[in-house]
Amino acid sequence: MITKFRSLGFFKSPLYFCKTLKYSSMAEVENNVIAAPVSDDELYGFKRQEMYTGTLAGSVAPYGRHVFLCYKSHESWLPRVETEGLPQRFAKSFKDRRADFAVKTNLTVCGGGESDGDVLIFPEMIRYKAIKETDVDAFVEDVLVNGKPWTSGVQEELLGSFVFVCAHGSRDKRCGVCGPALMEKFEQEIGSRGLSGKIFVMPCSHIGGHKYAGNLIVFSPDSAGNVSGHWYGYVTPDDVPAMLDQHIAKGEIIQNLSRGKMGLTPEGEEAVKEDEHKIPNGNGVQVEKKEFTGGCCQGANGVSCCQEQTPEPVKKEGSVKKNWFRSIEKEELLLGAAAVGAVATIAVAYSIYRKSG
Repeated sequence: MITKFRSLGFFKSPLYFCKTLKYSSMAEVENNVIAAPVSDDELYGFKRQEMYTGTLAGSVAPYGRHVFLCYKSHESWLPRVETEGLPQRFAKSFKDRRADFAVKTNLTVCGGGESDGDVLIFPEMIRYKAIKETDVDAFVEDVLVNGKPWTSGVQEELLGSFVFVCAHGSRDKRCGVCGPALMEKFEQEIGSRGLSGKIFVMPCSHIGGHKYAGNLIVFSPDSAGNVSGHWYGYVTPDDVPAMLDQHIAKGEIIQNLSRGKMGLTPEGEEAVKEDEHKIPNGNGVQVEKKEFTGGCCQGANGVSCCQEQTPEPVKKEGSVKKNWFRSIEKEELLLGAAAVGAVATIAVAYSIYRKSG
């Protein structure tokens, strides 16, 4: 019977099936490495391939004033946030009157929430609250064209330092991934240093150069009260302590991350005069000052980060993960499966033999 099985080509020893299944299955496992899905951080975040590949210095076009319009949550912004509602009205008025501005001015949207309609102006360090669409043209005329306080609102002086982080995820996912992570780290470090109420972190819309994400702008007065808006790119959460301890507390620029600053031409000369940084107060116009409380050592900028914190290192993860079985488990599994298959094959062959006989 065995001889007839062999002549018909049906019979193979169980050992043959075990070896065949074992080696073919092992080859499949080894040749088909299972790649884990690539994370957003590896595609768009701080581990993306383009990090640190661009030239940061000189990547900021010359300008002398920055206007931020508070509007909704950064998570709800359209890719072109200036195409709806209040931002659209501001953008149109800016376009219509830009040639009449005494100083080249940038307009950017920042997170609003309860502050929707507020306008923050730098380097003047002033705020106007709750501007409506019907107010925009008069506001632009009074404040940005004529350089006077807005006749229909209260001008409020801003104190402290402001950090605007590009988090415009619907416009570019790189900023949508990097921005929120940076803001979270800033809030942690600010809280640990007892600087809440002195340093304010806000999300902002596209400021140019998504390839440099994480992008941010720091507006911080020096010991003489002069304000410059300094742009940084390729900022990671590991860089946040230095932003607080060096730039804001001591006025030291972090050169390897610097893109440039407001008020400088590409040649490095001041684009606007110092006296043009101040908006004069007219007669009968009320100015409110926001006083901030909270103990802190005083440094060159009125802020010193007293509590030295060692930043936690960011864990590095590989872009591809391999799913391997331990060799002993793999062999046991494959041999068992092969034995079952061999028995089934012999049973089928014997059934055919009975029918043919």
